[in-house]
Amino acid sequence: MIAARQLAGLAMTAALAACATGPRYDTTRYSTSITPPQAVENLAALRGKEVLWGGLLINSINKEGATQLEILAYPLNSSQRPDTDQSPRGRFLAVKSGYLETVDFAEGRLVTVAGRLVETRSGQVGEASYVYPVVEADALHLWPKAGDAPQTRIHFGIGVMFGD
Repeated sequence: MIAARQLAGLAMTAALAACATGPRYDTTRYSTSITPPQAVENLAALRGKEVLWGGLLINSINKEGATQLEILAYPLNSSQRPDTDQSPRGRFLAVKSGYLETVDFAEGRLVTVAGRLVETRSGQVGEASYVYPVVEADALHLWPKAGDAPQTRIHFGIGVMFGD
């Protein structure tokens, strides 16, 4: 009886661990309280700060030696996934050294970025001028597309099975 309880407890632990997908960036290292507009307004004081931001990919461009991602920022939920049910927090650019496949990092995908604030860049959003904070990305987490969530092969239930 004790062995069955231990086995059931182990199975539940494994199932919960399987559900915990996504990044686990250290929030003591990376700030989640600084927003992109605050970074633009106070870059002199915030330059070099490590931030954990995320949002909806607007554009990705491969440049020499790096890939630049334009992201519409959203607050992160407890899984560090951008929460698009909340109001957006402006835009930012994430620059990751090396080559990223822009087909994977396509418009409409959700991404979480961990990195440091390095500068601001002027650009355009439609016809309007816009100043972007730039994050030099240490790590990126590209979230699965809707409907692409991994399926677990662990199922719980009580039943009776008969065979020939």
